[in-house]
Amino acid sequence: MHILLTGAAGFIGMHTAQRLLARGDTVVGIDNLNDYYDVALKRARLKPLQASAGFAFQPTDVADREAMGRLFAEQRFDAVVHLAAQAGVRYSISHPMAYLDSNLTGFGHVLEGCRAQQVQHLVYASSSSVYGGNTKMPFEETDAVDHPVSLYAATKKANELMAHTYSHLYRLPTTGLRFFTVYGPWGRPDMAYFLFTRAVLEGKPIQVFNHGQMLRDFTYIDDIVEGVLRVLDKPATPAAPATAPYRIFNIGNNDPVPLLDFIGCIERALGREAVKEFLPMQDGDVPATYASTDALRDWVGFAPSTPLKAGIDRFVDWYQSYYGV
Repeated sequence: MHILLTGAAGFIGMHTAQRLLARGDTVVGIDNLNDYYDVALKRARLKPLQASAGFAFQPTDVADREAMGRLFAEQRFDAVVHLAAQAGVRYSISHPMAYLDSNLTGFGHVLEGCRAQQVQHLVYASSSSVYGGNTKMPFEETDAVDHPVSLYAATKKANELMAHTYSHLYRLPTTGLRFFTVYGPWGRPDMAYFLFTRAVLEGKPIQVFNHGQMLRDFTYIDDIVEGVLRVLDKPATPAAPATAPYRIFNIGNNDPVPLLDFIGCIERALGREAVKEFLPMQDGDVPATYASTDALRDWVGFAPSTPLKAGIDRFVDWYQSYYGV
């Protein structure tokens, strides 16, 4: 297939592009290379992709309507994997406009391009954050998600609603994937596991919020990408009694881990103990995430299962190699 991949210089985008190229798809990757975190890391992710004859990169912002319109008209994509977004729960509290521009306006441009060029399938990143204040565990795709606790979560919920509208009105098959705390090599420097690793190696204290009383369904990057590709290859169809070709799936490890156990995995991998600074819960955060993956398994015969220790060991190996520490 000829595929548009947005957010190609991102953590999930890079790994997804590698898998698509390895199986013979051609990929046009776009990214605005913003400075939300280290641009050098984003460029380093792109470097091995640009060595492939099947990959073309364009420094394009999804919020640029004219550029996105030209891109879709010129390329005629078979499918779109939309991973570009302004990420981060806490950043949305201080920089809300970045989320409105990228996550709402940008997503609208992707939908319009898919509609205009009759793309066969749009797969897009949603987030476990949409579950917000829900307390029933595990989170299931049929649960109501009407109580977001951050603007980031609200934009991801809005994406799901926007996608449903295009699926209903224009018969555009869309599949939204609610990612649960993705980690692994080449990860995002603003994520907790990355910050913890850096702080432990530098002998600095780590900030442990809600006094460590947190549960997270940590999901290894290879499992995320496997789910993306399997879903991509099976375009959404209506789920009775609905009539729109629209689906939503969780992608999580179905195994929530206490935060202090997670920190322990990092400590063991590094051979050092962290100095912990216990703090209250942050605004916009939730105490627990836990993915039901029954729907994903029923749809594509796959659900994430990489053990946390194995994933953390691989991340730490990459971190020490990449940063030379």
